[in-house]
Amino acid sequence: MADTKMMSFLDHLGDLRKKITVSLIVLLVAFMVTFNYSEYILGFLMFPLKYNLEFSVQKMYLYFSPQDKLNNMKLIFLSPVEGFWMNMKISLVAAMILSVPVFFQQLWSFVSPGLHGKEKKYVVPFVLTGTLLFLIGVSFCFFIVLPFAMSFLLSYKLGDYMMPMLSVGMYVDFCLKFVLAFGAVFELPIIILFFTRMGFVTPKTLAKHRKYAVLLAFLAAAILTPTPDAFNQILMALPIIVLYEVGILVSRIFAVKEVV
Repeated sequence: MADTKMMSFLDHLGDLRKKITVSLIVLLVAFMVTFNYSEYILGFLMFPLKYNLEFSVQKMYLYFSPQDKLNNMKLIFLSPVEGFWMNMKISLVAAMILSVPVFFQQLWSFVSPGLHGKEKKYVVPFVLTGTLLFLIGVSFCFFIVLPFAMSFLLSYKLGDYMMPMLSVGMYVDFCLKFVLAFGAVFELPIIILFFTRMGFVTPKTLAKHRKYAVLLAFLAAAILTPTPDAFNQILMALPIIVLYEVGILVSRIFAVKEVV
């Protein structure tokens, strides 16, 4: 019996190794593609720095306007290898974003042997929903949060004594950490749905402990945001709270369908 359990455990490890290998190969291929366009990706990453997100009260819509003070800013590098490594890092993160559907597909194929027959057919919805939520999180961060954060942080009380001068390393790290953190956080509804489906929690329990979820949202935001200021933590905590409520709603709908 012990040998059977050991073989089963080793089989799972072997299967996990195969899934990781496939994911890494796909990531490597995507990296080879994105590295050729790293300069264009870096130019795209300058968008939050050069444009400000504003709200029109009269027409009731959001729009982007050029940052007069920052529009002509160029990033500097402080060491000979900093520019090269930033191109590598940008390419790697871009490759990770392109490979997200494969990551989800490999994750599902790893856990699917332990699922029931009806649950195995959800592979396509799982991959599509997981990828879509990740891209929504990335887009929300890049087009909403980062322009707002840059406009506030780089123009707050500058006066005649301070002038922003950013290194490419610090700016790229700041943006990429935010983007990846928001992409991961937006997977919260799927995580909640998974735990409710596995029976670890119920929608009723999640709703009952909502106040603790709010507290944990701000704690998670404090850990995930690359800066210690409360402003950026609030920008991340609020979507977490909204996604928590969405997760409760989705888990309730899923539970009702299962009962019927």
